Amino acid sequence: MSEQQQQQINIELGEKEAEGIYSNLAIITHSPAEFVIDFTRVLPGIPKARVHARVIMTPQHTKMLLGALKENVEKFEKKFGEIKIAGEPGGQILGFQTPPKGEKVH
Repeated sequence: MSEQQQQQINIELGEKEAEGIYSNLAIITHSPAEFVIDFTRVLPGIPKARVHARVIMTPQHTKMLLGALKENVEKFEKKFGEIKIAGEPGGQILGFQTPPKGEKVH
């Protein structure tokens, strides 16, 4: 047994949460104290998008999430192949992205 014991956490998943929320757009803002990630979805023919979930995290937890996502994407691609990002240069791409420096997301 290692010197550091793994802490086991019992996580409860409610019926509503188990259904999940589909999102194809995330708006990320931050302050010195936290990151705020608003998950929404943009659908054709609907000019307004509503936030369906908001996650607020410390900078440290956000960086840990970034690492966990990177690790899992690498595992996914190793098993299923490279994930292709759709869109042409200069075209409008909706989804999870960072706007160019100085440009705000509307």
